[in-house]
Amino acid sequence: MTETEVAVRLEAHEHEIKSLKHRMEDQEEQSKTIQELVLAVKELAINMQAMLKEQTMQGEEIAKLKSAPGDTWSNVKRAIINTIVGVVAGAFATGTILMVAQNLK
Repeated sequence: MTETEVAVRLEAHEHEIKSLKHRMEDQEEQSKTIQELVLAVKELAINMQAMLKEQTMQGEEIAKLKSAPGDTWSNVKRAIINTIVGVVAGAFATGTILMVAQNLK
């Protein structure tokens, strides 16, 4: 191999090395971009999980608010029934007492 051939081959190798360095720089840039994307997706997943928990809690609170009027109505009906039963029992007791009092006269 002559000096000229060695010089030509050396020049070709230098050109390939520069090309490989450039490709490696591009690869490193892509790797950084992918890493940033992975971190962004991880953060998004964490935020989504927090939002799911918040929605679950809000759903439970909404269910409680929806059931409150029904619970109030049930309590009102129970109070009315208890009052009616109390009035009837009181009237019966009063009538019984008056009948016993009249029989004693």
